[in-house]
Amino acid sequence: MPTPFYFKTGLRLIQLLGIRAKNLQELLDGIETLPLSSIYYHTHRLLYQQLALYPEPPNDFAYWINQSLNIKELGEAMASVNIARFRYVQELRNQFINILNDYIENENPMTIAPEGQEFHFMKCQTFILPTPFVADNIDEFIVALKRVSINALYFHLIESRLRLQNGVNDFSCWLRNIGEEKAAIEIERLDPYTITLEGLRRKLIVIISKYACH
Repeated sequence: MPTPFYFKTGLRLIQLLGIRAKNLQELLDGIETLPLSSIYYHTHRLLYQQLALYPEPPNDFAYWINQSLNIKELGEAMASVNIARFRYVQELRNQFINILNDYIENENPMTIAPEGQEFHFMKCQTFILPTPFVADNIDEFIVALKRVSINALYFHLIESRLRLQNGVNDFSCWLRNIGEEKAAIEIERLDPYTITLEGLRRKLIVIISKYACH
């Protein structure tokens, strides 16, 4: 018998690491050495809040380079990194490292951030919590999808795939386990970074409803 799907949610604790950068080399050093939870935080810090309203949030690295160092071209390069392409945070870290290394190795001037505008590295610790929603089949899954919070959607679609290094979102994993390969693939093809979480909920329901009661 297939395993039921237990909907979960996440409670996030933000921690200041006590490490800051005043120039690009120090930013690069931090990105290279700090825990992956810090990279995740600075690329997804605003994602949950903004996906609740509108898509395409920036990452903190690009924002700081633009606003505090006033290096527009590099800021645009960092902002152009499509985090939806990456299945693991380490791959995302490597992409930022490559962009910064290329810029620094070209012997561009090492701009110093004004006092008080240094980059402060932080990280996010997630505590996984249960919800009352459980699904034994697709019909029950659809009912639960209509009722769970957008925080639960964020956890199962985005956080579990990238930060928890599962590589695939939880919904697709479960659908594949119950033999719904086509539904799993359709959900994997969704880009959760370019639509609101409520929009994602509607798309999920439409997709999965095609495979209900058949």
